[in-house]
Amino acid sequence: MNVILYYLIFINTIGFLSMGYDKYKAKKQLWRTKEKTLFFIAIIGGSVGSILGMQVFRHKTKHLSFTLGFPIIFLIQFAAIFLYWIRWIY
Repeated sequence: MNVILYYLIFINTIGFLSMGYDKYKAKKQLWRTKEKTLFFIAIIGGSVGSILGMQVFRHKTKHLSFTLGFPIIFLIQFAAIFLYWIRWIY
Protein backbone atom coordinates (compact mmCIF):
# COMPACT_ATOMS: atom_id res chain seq x y z
CA MET A 1 0.00 0.00 0.00
CA ASN A 2 2.87 2.38 0.72
CA VAL A 3 4.25 1.85 -2.78
CA ILE A 4 0.93 2.93 -4.30
CA LEU A 5 0.80 6.01 -2.09
CA TYR A 6 4.37 6.99 -3.00
CA TYR A 7 3.59 6.44 -6.68
CA LEU A 8 0.51 8.67 -6.50
CA ILE A 9 2.43 11.41 -4.71
CA PHE A 10 5.20 11.17 -7.32
CA ILE A 11 2.98 11.13 -10.42
CA ASN A 12 0.74 13.93 -9.13
CA THR A 13 3.82 16.04 -8.44
CA ILE A 14 4.92 15.36 -12.02
CA GLY A 15 1.43 16.32 -13.25
CA PHE A 16 1.50 19.58 -11.29
CA LEU A 17 5.03 20.49 -12.39
CA SER A 18 4.39 19.56 -16.02
CA MET A 19 1.55 22.08 -16.19
CA GLY A 20 3.77 24.76 -14.66
CA TYR A 21 6.67 23.94 -16.96
CA ASP A 22 4.47 24.01 -20.06
CA LYS A 23 3.06 27.38 -18.98
CA TYR A 24 6.62 28.68 -18.56
CA LYS A 25 7.52 27.42 -22.05
CA ALA A 26 4.37 29.02 -23.47
CA LYS A 27 5.30 32.42 -22.02
CA LYS A 28 8.85 32.14 -23.36
CA GLN A 29 7.59 30.90 -26.74
CA LEU A 30 9.66 27.73 -26.46
CA TRP A 31 8.97 24.22 -27.72
CA ARG A 32 5.84 23.05 -25.87
CA THR A 33 4.87 19.78 -24.21
CA LYS A 34 2.52 17.72 -26.35
CA GLU A 35 -1.08 17.73 -25.15
CA LYS A 36 -1.22 13.95 -25.31
CA THR A 37 1.75 13.84 -22.91
CA LEU A 38 -0.15 16.02 -20.42
CA PHE A 39 -3.18 13.74 -20.77
CA PHE A 40 -1.01 10.63 -20.41
CA ILE A 41 0.36 11.90 -17.10
CA ALA A 42 -3.22 12.47 -15.90
CA ILE A 43 -4.36 9.02 -17.07
CA ILE A 44 -1.56 7.14 -15.30
CA GLY A 45 -2.59 8.64 -11.97
CA GLY A 46 -1.61 12.30 -12.07
CA SER A 47 -5.06 13.77 -12.61
CA VAL A 48 -5.25 15.59 -9.27
CA GLY A 49 -1.82 17.18 -9.73
CA SER A 50 -2.65 18.12 -13.30
CA ILE A 51 -5.93 19.74 -12.26
CA LEU A 52 -4.21 21.65 -9.46
CA GLY A 53 -1.43 22.73 -11.83
CA MET A 54 -3.97 23.87 -14.39
CA GLN A 55 -5.67 26.07 -11.78
CA VAL A 56 -2.55 27.37 -10.01
CA PHE A 57 -0.69 28.26 -13.20
CA ARG A 58 -3.87 29.23 -15.11
CA HIS A 59 -2.76 27.00 -17.92
CA LYS A 60 -5.07 25.34 -20.46
CA THR A 61 -8.10 26.71 -18.59
CA LYS A 62 -9.72 27.89 -21.82
CA HIS A 63 -9.36 24.51 -23.51
CA LEU A 64 -12.55 22.50 -23.10
CA SER A 65 -10.65 19.26 -23.65
CA PHE A 66 -8.61 19.99 -20.51
CA THR A 67 -11.27 21.62 -18.33
CA LEU A 68 -13.57 18.65 -18.91
CA GLY A 69 -11.00 15.96 -19.68
CA PHE A 70 -8.94 16.11 -16.50
CA PRO A 71 -11.98 16.03 -14.16
CA ILE A 72 -13.51 13.15 -16.15
CA ILE A 73 -10.24 11.22 -15.88
CA PHE A 74 -10.21 11.91 -12.14
CA LEU A 75 -13.82 10.74 -11.71
CA ILE A 76 -13.12 7.51 -13.59
CA GLN A 77 -10.03 6.89 -11.46
CA PHE A 78 -11.91 7.70 -8.26
CA ALA A 79 -14.77 5.37 -9.22
CA ALA A 80 -12.35 2.56 -10.05
CA ILE A 81 -10.53 2.95 -6.73
CA PHE A 82 -13.83 3.16 -4.84
CA LEU A 83 -15.21 0.04 -6.50
CA TYR A 84 -11.97 -1.84 -5.85
CA TRP A 85 -12.02 -0.71 -2.22
CA ILE A 86 -15.66 -1.78 -1.75
CA ARG A 87 -14.92 -5.15 -3.30
CA TRP A 88 -11.85 -5.57 -1.08
CA ILE A 89 -13.86 -4.85 2.09
CA TYR A 90 -16.59 -7.38 1.28
